[in-house]
Amino acid sequence: MSGRWNKPFLRRIKLSEMEPRVIEAEYKARLADAGAVRDKLAALTTADVVSYHDTYFDDLDESLTATGREFRLRTIRNEEGALRHLLTFKDAAVDQETASKPEYETVVDQRDAIEQIIQRLGYQPKISFTKQCENHRFIAAGREMLATVVTVPEIHGTFLELETLVDTEDDLDNALADLRTVLTALEVSSDQLTTELYTDAVRASRHTR
Repeated sequence: MSGRWNKPFLRRIKLSEMEPRVIEAEYKARLADAGAVRDKLAALTTADVVSYHDTYFDDLDESLTATGREFRLRTIRNEEGALRHLLTFKDAAVDQETASKPEYETVVDQRDAIEQIIQRLGYQPKISFTKQCENHRFIAAGREMLATVVTVPEIHGTFLELETLVDTEDDLDNALADLRTVLTALEVSSDQLTTELYTDAVRASRHTR
């Protein structure tokens, strides 16, 4: 398959940041040929190269982790060094095959201040790590999509996160089908898909040191 998708299905477009909705429909893959996927995405859009510094919080009983929920504070740094901070809560997965979750996210101005507020509400930082990300935003099947090529220094391999946001759970199956069409165009096979969490992989890596 060529590095470009058919025009009726996909068109080049420069997108503003994706508007927050309710459910993050997502597939994640551990790539067998990261270079080939990068080439296909580069033929479509120019990557926005950033680093994510993520800290995950939980209570003393780790009740969020136990129920598949996530409470995260993220700092995004671009190539010019500019910073942006996001506070995110992800509810339990509504699709077990993909681990797609309802998501609530907002921009915060001062990371240190919001981190103090979180801890005073009884949540403690459980794990922090950095992801190197190449973000590609585009429209496919009439949906705003984000394809992110991810490397984590503490984890072997290169990952792809492909996501779109939907308003209701009723649209989730359709959204996941549209994402699978994009994965096929990228030649990412089903055996590369994974629901492994970066948090679990980083913990395992640190445990073996």
